[in-house]
Amino acid sequence: MNKMSRYAFRILFFSVFSILVSSCKSSKIISDGTIDANISAKNLIRAHYQNELDFKTLRGKVKIDYSDGDDTQSFSVSLRMKKDHAIWMSAPLGIVKAYITPERVSFYNKLENTYFDGDFSYLSQLLGTELDFKKVQNLLLGEALFDLRKAKYEVSTAGGNYLLKPKQAIELFNILFEIEPKNYKMASQRLAQPSQNRLLDIDYKNYQKINKWILPNELLILASENTHTNTIALQYRNMQFDESVSFPYKIPKGYDEIVLTKNDL
Repeated sequence: MNKMSRYAFRILFFSVFSILVSSCKSSKIISDGTIDANISAKNLIRAHYQNELDFKTLRGKVKIDYSDGDDTQSFSVSLRMKKDHAIWMSAPLGIVKAYITPERVSFYNKLENTYFDGDFSYLSQLLGTELDFKKVQNLLLGEALFDLRKAKYEVSTAGGNYLLKPKQAIELFNILFEIEPKNYKMASQRLAQPSQNRLLDIDYKNYQKINKWILPNELLILASENTHTNTIALQYRNMQFDESVSFPYKIPKGYDEIVLTKNDL
């Protein structure tokens, strides 16, 4: 894969994951942001899930700053999403488009006349854990990657946030969740694989309130393996909910298929 195709793959693959949401109709819990030193892990986890989002569609702009240590890119993309069904992103003039559903991950690049069309298997291999559409949703919109209700955790505090760590270590992984006290959304998530020298680190710089919804405003993604690091900063702009959306996407005829290997990270 050439350099331009690698950029398209990295940027759209990682950035697209930050715009998805999951659904829950329970009442929201909002505090004044003061740490409760006596809160139990069970109650903290319950508050986190009670504050999941419930809407049908989302659209807006995303400013992306990307660096792989050698080169940097900065641009904006348009976003359209239908919760739990599809997400569509387009660079200016439709030069690069991405389309993701629970069964499919696809993008094409008009500058290079290339396309990728596959499933989540490559991304699962890349991050070292099996991923699906729901996990991707949870990963990068302030929701926990793993279902916190299926394991036991211990809670502590640091830097004005709550820290959640599994009571029993998960095989091959070191996991740490940091939850902010005002909206009980994720402040950061860290997934490390020491044996593979891999780290996935997501920091939520701040949150914004749009109508009744609480969304990340800025977040920073760091994905590293050995000495190689990809860094992506995202900022959401002009986000709007529950408007009519469409997903124009068709891979042009005659484009060459991109076959991804681990070296394309």
